Amino acid sequence: MDRLTEQKTGTTSLTGATTDSDARIVRIKSEDLLQQQRELEIDHHGRIYRLRLTQLNKLILTA
Repeated sequence: MDRLTEQKTGTTSLTGATTDSDARIVRIKSEDLLQQQRELEIDHHGRIYRLRLTQLNKLILTA
C-alpha cells in the first residue's frame, strides 16, 4: 500500500506497515452514525451503551 493510500484510509499500524486485517476495518463517519443527533444508544448483546457527542465535539461511550 502506498503512502497516499495509507493517509486516505488510515490503515497504518504502529510499525508503519499495513496488514490484510487493516484493510477489512469498516469506517463510518460519526455524522452518519449520529444522524444529526447528539447521542444514540447501542445494544450490544443485550447491554445498552450510550454514545454522546460533547460540546467540545468529542465522542464519549458509556455503559
